[in-house]
Amino acid sequence: MGTTETGSGSGSGAETRSGSGAGTGAGQERERDPELDSDRKPDPGRKPEPARGGRRLIRGGVRGRDARVRGRRSGRVIAALACVTAGLLAFHSVLPNSPGRLGSLLESFLPWLGLVVVPLSVLALIRRYAVALVALLLPVAVWSHAYGVLLLPSGEPDRRELVVVQHNVSDENPDPAGTARALAAGAPDLVALQELVDPARGSYEAVLAPEYPYHVVHGTVGLWSRHPLADARPLDIKPRDIAEGWNRALRAVVRTPSGDVVAYVAHLPSVRVGAGGLASARRDESAGRLGRALAAERSDRVLLLGDLNGTVDDRGLAPLTSRLGAPERGFAFSFPAGLPLARIDQVLARGAVVREIRTLPATGSDHLPVTARIALR
Repeated sequence: MGTTETGSGSGSGAETRSGSGAGTGAGQERERDPELDSDRKPDPGRKPEPARGGRRLIRGGVRGRDARVRGRRSGRVIAALACVTAGLLAFHSVLPNSPGRLGSLLESFLPWLGLVVVPLSVLALIRRYAVALVALLLPVAVWSHAYGVLLLPSGEPDRRELVVVQHNVSDENPDPAGTARALAAGAPDLVALQELVDPARGSYEAVLAPEYPYHVVHGTVGLWSRHPLADARPLDIKPRDIAEGWNRALRAVVRTPSGDVVAYVAHLPSVRVGAGGLASARRDESAGRLGRALAAERSDRVLLLGDLNGTVDDRGLAPLTSRLGAPERGFAFSFPAGLPLARIDQVLARGAVVREIRTLPATGSDHLPVTARIALR
């Protein structure tokens, strides 16, 4: 019995110690937990860090806001470029011509400026820049007003119309006879040629003579006609710094069934584009001299056919385009023949209307020939 009690007491004591030891350990853990918890409490002066998912949301929001800002800026840039393009198309004449005659250079290729709208429109559509798309309507409207009419049909030919062909045949043309046959194939009333040199001149005269019994040649320019010619004479448009022997203009009266028409044929000096811009001083001087001759012309009906080395938009030709009307229909880019970018071969009129101008197939020249229909008033 004593052994049992002792065992029981010993067991009980063991259990008591064990329980006390376990309780003490648990108590120690409970006493440490507040200290650990207190160590993890945030600093009152420091903002709590967001959860990891929250950080992703914030970064995504920032990136989205930055993208929208960049998008608005890109849209504004496209809109600004559209306005500049429209301004140049509408007010190119106020652009200073110095240095380098930049105004004339722009005007030489002015219709092509409208192509700027194409890549800008594609970018605006892809990016969905609404403001840019609205702004791009402005250059489209200006271009359409200035050049859209040239794309319209010209109407049916009239019996009183003259059909003319204008061509710089090139002094290096390897096939003058073939060129002459090509020009006469459309049976025009008048054929005006420039850069006529020997011996090629004889080939043109021989081929054209059967259908064009009337012709006149002065220097390197000539006019062939189905109708009688009268009062033909050379015209001096030579710039001051060019030596004698430079004869590149003439005047003649054409006796058409509808009445007399004064025809001028001219070849203005060439222009060059270089590091200093557009070198056109000689051409501009020659255009001024030709313009004064046109101003003094008393005839009501006047035609000018020639290689003017400039477009009708070019301010350098203002002495001519201010006195004569340009074609109502057609672009007829004539130079260079391999990749025509500008119409420098012109048919202009006073007392008549150039209904339409278009190019003909290439010849052995570096220019394309142009043909025009002219309604006499």
